[in-house]
Formats: sequence, C-alpha cells, structure tokens
Amino acid sequence: MQYHYHKHDVIIVGAGGAGLTAALYAGKEVDTAVISKLYPTRSHTGAAQGGIGASLANLEKDTWQWHAYDTIKGSDFLGDQDAIEFMCKDAPSVVYELEHMGLPFDRTPEGKISQRRFGGHTNNETKQPVLRACNAADRTGHMILQTLYQQCIKHNVNFYDEYQMLDLIMVDGECRGVVAYEIDTGDLHVFHAKAVMLATGGWGRVWNITSNALTLTGDGAAVVLRHNLPLEDMEFFQFHPTGLFKLGILITEAVRGEGGVLINKDGERFMPKYAPTVKELASRDVVSRAIYLEVMDGKGIDGKDYVYLDITPDTVNKYFEIDDSRQPNGELRHIDSDYVRAKLEDITDFCKTYVGVDPTKEPIPVQPTAHYAMGGIPTDIDTRVRANESKKDVVTGLYAAGECACVSVHGGNRLGTNSLLDIVVFGRRGGKVMAQEVKEMDFQPIDADAAAAKVQAELDGILNSTGEETLAVLQQEMKTVMSKDVGVFRVEEGMAEAVAKIRELRQRFKNIHIDDKGKRFNTNLLEAWQLGCLLDLALVTAESALARKESRGAHARDDYKERDDENWMKHTMAYMDADGKVTLKYMPVAVTTHKPVKRVY
Repeated sequence: MQYHYHKHDVIIVGAGGAGLTAALYAGKEVDTAVISKLYPTRSHTGAAQGGIGASLANLEKDTWQWHAYDTIKGSDFLGDQDAIEFMCKDAPSVVYELEHMGLPFDRTPEGKISQRRFGGHTNNETKQPVLRACNAADRTGHMILQTLYQQCIKHNVNFYDEYQMLDLIMVDGECRGVVAYEIDTGDLHVFHAKAVMLATGGWGRVWNITSNALTLTGDGAAVVLRHNLPLEDMEFFQFHPTGLFKLGILITEAVRGEGGVLINKDGERFMPKYAPTVKELASRDVVSRAIYLEVMDGKGIDGKDYVYLDITPDTVNKYFEIDDSRQPNGELRHIDSDYVRAKLEDITDFCKTYVGVDPTKEPIPVQPTAHYAMGGIPTDIDTRVRANESKKDVVTGLYAAGECACVSVHGGNRLGTNSLLDIVVFGRRGGKVMAQEVKEMDFQPIDADAAAAKVQAELDGILNSTGEETLAVLQQEMKTVMSKDVGVFRVEEGMAEAVAKIRELRQRFKNIHIDDKGKRFNTNLLEAWQLGCLLDLALVTAESALARKESRGAHARDDYKERDDENWMKHTMAYMDADGKVTLKYMPVAVTTHKPVKRVY
C-alpha cells in the first residue's frame, strides 16, 4: 500500500473563513496545516456578500444583548443561548481584530466601520431595524477570506491545496488524523495529528436551486456520520429568500437592507402583510415563506414561481417616504443609481451578467434558494465535537467550526450576517483551544497502512464498479425529491416519500459506473464519492424532518403549522449505522435568559 505520510500538531480540513481563522490562531503557537480541496481563496466564504454582524454602535445605539436576543428570536428559540451570548459578546472584538489585520471595511465620514441594516436585526426598544452589519461593499466574505489567507501565510501555516479529505483516522474513539486524496496525482496521503478540525462547509447541493458552489457536498459531516457519531438538527436548512430565478445565485440581504422591496405580479409590495413592523427585513424563514405563499396564491411574476426584488431608486425612495425611513441623523433616507452601484457593485454585475437586468433601472427576478445548514456536527463552545446527546462527552482530538458545525448559535433559523460572525468567532476560539490542548499532548500511535488501505478500497469500489447507474441521473433524482418534499414547506406524506426515495437512491448508488479510470485530476471519481456524502446527508435530513411534528424556523410543516415548545423544544441528534438505518435521539436546548415567546415581526 503506497501513500505519503505527514505529521503536524494540528490539521484543519477546509480553508474557508472558519478553517483559516482557526489555522491563524493555532499556527501562531503550534505546527499547523490546512488541507483544502480548493485553493484557499476560492473557498465559499468568498461568496458571502452583505456583512458581518457586530454591535459596534458606530451609527446608532446598539448592544450585544440586543444582538443576542435577535439571534435567539431568529433561531425560533432553538439556539443554545449560552453559545449565542458568547458569540454576540465576542463579535465587536473579532471585527476590530479583522480591521487591524487590514480588512478594508466601508467607512463612515468620520472613518469608523460603516454598518447597514439586515433582516432580523432590530433596536430592541423601538423594534425597528438597526444598523449592525459591518460591510465591505457587497463582498464582505471575499475580503475576510483574502485577509485571513494573507495572515496565515505571514504566520507560516502549512497548506495542502487541492487535497480531498476522505476519512478520519479514529482509534479507540479518539481522532488521530485524516486520510486525503491528492487531486493532481491521485496519491493518498496520511496526516497524523494531535488535533483535527473539520471546517468543510455546507451541503446545499442536496437541493435543485441553491446558492452553494458545486464544492459544497458535506464531506466533513458525512464522514463524521460514518464513524457512528451524531449530526445535530439536520432538518433545519435555510432557504434564502432571494436567489436569482432558476440559477439560485445569491442576491444578498443587503439589497433589502439598503431599501429594496419585494413586489408580486400585481405590483404590490407584499411583505407588510407578513411582517408589518420590519417588512422585508424579517428573518429569512419568514420572507422565504412569504414569497412561496405569494407564488402559491397565483401572484408570481408571469404566473411563474418568482417575484421581483426592486432596488430601483424611484421605487425605493417612494417607500422611504411612505415608511418615513430616516438616517440616524434624522434626515429622510434617499438613494440614487450611483449609491446602488457603489454599495452593491457585485450584485449589479451578477444581475447584468446572468439575467441581463440592470438593478438600478429594473427589478431583479428572485426565488428562495437552498442556502445554509443550521445543523451539522455537534460541538461545544470550544469547538470540541460531541460524542453523543449527553452534552458531557466529547471526541478527543476532534473539533469542528463553521457551517459544517452546530454549536448551536443558529437554532431553527440563522440571521443574516451571523454566518460570517460564526466562522470567525468560533474559528478563533477553536484555534486557541487546539493550540493550548495539543501543547499538553503527545502524538498517539496510528496504523497508517490500515487507514490508507481502507480508503483505497473505497475508491477502488467506485473505480471498478461496472454498474449501469450514472451520477447525473442519481444526482438529479435526489435534488428533485428533496426540493419537492423537503423544501420551504413540508408535509408528512411528502417527507415519507422522500425518505423512501433517498433510500432507493442509496441502493442504486452501489451500482454506479464512472467513465474516468485515470489517476490525475479524476473529478469523476471525486464527484461519485461526494454524491455518496450528499445521499447520506439527504437521508438524515429527511428522517429528522419527518420526525419533527411542528413548525419552527426553517422547518415549516403544512400539517403541523404551530411551534410546539412542550414536545419539541429540543435538538435532534441523528445517528446512521453501516446499513443506513437512522436513529434519532434528542438533546435539551440551553436556555439562560430568554424564555420562548411567539415571534412577531
């Protein structure tokens, strides 16, 4: 069995915002390496647009307690309040630290970090939207990614670019490394480590219309699941209300934060019906369902399943006057085309490029798009992976952060700007914790030959399969059933059908064939392996959703329309055995300050 052997104190899998932040803070103190299937600056954090939430109060009054309550309320009270309080309290310091690293935030005339409005973020006294999203135009994630990567290079972090992680090395319940596939050569690499962090992102490719890149295939979460460890709250997957029609490309919430309004085929601004106080700036689950209901009521544009997002100055300024929308200095808000182009430069370009629309002159066609996993690998505040639902037991040597992890600060629904905040707050926390803990540890023995042989056998099984099933067909059938039955709205019968269909697809997956049998850049092989991950995650998502008999956050059921705190104020913990049998257990929600109340927007 031929393979390459490497040894580092800390291995981080994934080079998005969470992985790079963890690498930066661990790399300052111990030997740290990052494994990424992409070149780091191509990671999906770079697609995050509108801002990072922090109660800097640069333009108006704000507090971390308000931010925490908005996050708890947005989570539909399923978020763990101790973790949420930690994140929101830590937010200002981590944003200022990014600023000091060189991140080029937009500025106020006085030179402070500029902030904009975002959905679900409010002044808890007036109940009106608050200026909390710190932004670098509409490419905030891109700027965070570039800044962190430069800092990692400065601090001599080791990078293994274009390596696909395929397995964890687990010995006696402890994580001692990973096995990865070098995409360029087809060689296997065994990485021996004292600590491993998974920061592999989400799995939006399970659905048809998604804002997620092709690379977001849930690798880390699926590998954890295959080691008899649980995934948490998998039924909660957020559909962002404004993806470009048919394409799913994200149109940032910042468009609505700058004044954009949602319009149906009758020219009606419909959000005041669903969220009278904050309108378009309600939380994402509320806005997505509003769009869906308008479409189901026959009010989609041209009878199709989309509506308009209008940021044209004439329309927006009209509604500013109607809403009496004012700047912090008391002046009535007003925008023009130059303002839109400056604040939403990338969005303007996306719309022109992909749908031939100039958003300064005409409305943007939008529909809900699968966007973000609230659930994932369960962790504590220190990013240690939980071994079970007890909240006490953790997996020695294994950590997770970012979208693949569930700490749980997002609960049933994530607020905009809190994803970028999550990755840097818990990336920093995890990096520091790992550095401290590995200093007190020795390398534990591994059987590198056996670890590599296990992975090679899995790859050979795909390469040598002579079945009749094709990846494209299986992928499309998975996406179709998940979009139809485990989407914005859900019912018992549909979800049961989805479970049965995904089980069928997992069986058919064993009978696939791929055309490329080569070693170098065999993306056909990797896509097949990644489809296996997506099918596993689709199954636990559908099973978890079928079991939760209530509506909460992004999990909206037509047959159980109300939230049921008496029976369902708890986290789902999903296990899957080697035969694909899913077992669901539950874990209590951490409540510190705010008892559940009905959400009103």
